[in-house]
Amino acid sequence: MKGLFQVIAILCVLASTAYGDQVFPTPDWKELPDPVASPYAVPGGEVSVYIGPSPKSLNYYLENSSIAAHVFSGLYESLLTMNPRNLEYNPNLAEKWSISDDQKTFTFWINKKAAWNDGTPVTAQDVKWTFDAIMDPKNQTGVHKVSLARFDSPQVVDDHTIRFQATEVHWKNLLAIGSMDILPKHAYEKLDFNKINFELPVVSGPYEIGELVENVSLTLKRRHDWWKNQAPSVQGLHNFETIRLRFYGESENAFEAFKKGLIDVFAVSTARRWVKETNGEQFSKNWIVKQKIHNYDPVGFQGFAMNMRKPPFDDLRVRKAMAHLLDRNKMNATIMYNQYFLHRSYFEDLYSPKNPCPNPLYEFDKEKARKLLAEAGWKVNPQTGYLEKNGKPLVVRFLTRDSSAEKFLAIYEEDLKDVGIQMLMDKKDWAAWIKDMDDFNFDITWAAWGASLFKDPEGMWDSKEADRNSGNNTTGFKDARVDALIEKQKSIFDVEERHAICRQIDQIVYDQCPYVLLWNLDYKRLLYWNKFGTPDTVLPKYGDATSAESYWWLDEYSVADLKDAMEQNLMLPPRPLSVEFDEVFKDQALIESPK
Repeated sequence: MKGLFQVIAILCVLASTAYGDQVFPTPDWKELPDPVASPYAVPGGEVSVYIGPSPKSLNYYLENSSIAAHVFSGLYESLLTMNPRNLEYNPNLAEKWSISDDQKTFTFWINKKAAWNDGTPVTAQDVKWTFDAIMDPKNQTGVHKVSLARFDSPQVVDDHTIRFQATEVHWKNLLAIGSMDILPKHAYEKLDFNKINFELPVVSGPYEIGELVENVSLTLKRRHDWWKNQAPSVQGLHNFETIRLRFYGESENAFEAFKKGLIDVFAVSTARRWVKETNGEQFSKNWIVKQKIHNYDPVGFQGFAMNMRKPPFDDLRVRKAMAHLLDRNKMNATIMYNQYFLHRSYFEDLYSPKNPCPNPLYEFDKEKARKLLAEAGWKVNPQTGYLEKNGKPLVVRFLTRDSSAEKFLAIYEEDLKDVGIQMLMDKKDWAAWIKDMDDFNFDITWAAWGASLFKDPEGMWDSKEADRNSGNNTTGFKDARVDALIEKQKSIFDVEERHAICRQIDQIVYDQCPYVLLWNLDYKRLLYWNKFGTPDTVLPKYGDATSAESYWWLDEYSVADLKDAMEQNLMLPPRPLSVEFDEVFKDQALIESPK
């Protein structure tokens, strides 16, 4: 599941016009450095980051989580990548590609320099094997099958040429195959794919696995023999010799480790921590940097996902009552210091002051909730005070995995109880929570999702995805109107036209209330020890805190200054409290929205 985490994030960026029968990139294309990467970056050193709880697998194709995606992105590469200047496709494992006039045939020529860390060349057979492994019905690759299902198994033309044939035209086809992380056939073909979890010794990317300590940490070691090390586009990137990913089941414990210096970079996800717990000597003397980063990273959504596959949440009236019983304003004011905006959409960044969201807020309203519940046939038993229907009480089990949610759920539980709903807490660790989610074994749970620049509603909102284990349609949402709109947008290459359809989908989904929507931010809250060199923008245009691992470096002068300041109780020079991407880059080619 891709959530607040992003996880990993994959940018669905496409051209706005249909492709012609030609070879890309065009002859005038030139590989350029990343405009955000600093020319002053120095390779070496270690960065330690909090990544979340210990995952049940590092194989992103088996564990659809931001944690696995994050690890995978350093180990494996895709055929194509994105140009950070203009968001056009650039060569990666493939040095060139072509698309037929009918937009159904895609041919890729693999760079003959591309190699695995054991010296074996990356070949077309690797691409075919990866595709076939994902699509094999016996492999538990869940949501990854969705986009690739539009293709036949690819044809190996020769060792370095692979051809894909699509069964239908879709604006996302090039992205689907171009962004697929390629795995080594020779290393994994004799293994049970569903058991390839932590042993990933053969890689093609800039990092390889160092040491895995169960429930503690994972180290990624920088590859000096990476086949792409001299490419202009990666200069100033992937600077750390070691990336140490630390696992904590609770963010509270991770934050305590950060303050002790065991973690270097910490993305703050709670307002209380940001407002009340970033004080004291470490902060006042700038040993720890506190910054708000404003960039173009798309805004996702979070909410309480209700399982619509079974009672009581198969009834729209019950779902809407649950939404009206969440006092978001109270929580924002008393727990979150009014730091957040309240969600009224599943596609927040598709609306603007010029194109406002028409969805009405689900206001806290107990009387409206009582009326909806009564219409759904639930009546209060005067002896117990709880709602009943057909002799059964209205009991919902809240599947939770993080103690930081408890203060919110305590308020919610009281308001539910007041109208006669009993809420039971079912707390699990990360692995157990993921398993229950994959198996639809929940009533209601807290889920958070990242967002892409260009929206593909199919995985989360298409009816056929409602019963796919390990998929993104967590709530089991089904609606024929949404299915028709999803089908309509598939063959539209104009971004704005697709976004208009997504707004229609959003309004239908919002009215069906599959989630009790919560709140969000449109900037990043970042804490880090003052020993790193960073780009002027701190993070790239579309990056989150995980981008630090690619763009930052350990600055020896800052390390020495921090050491002296802490030993002598001195103050370090402050860094900017807030960083605006647009203020740093005046070059409009960098900051204009893609077309």
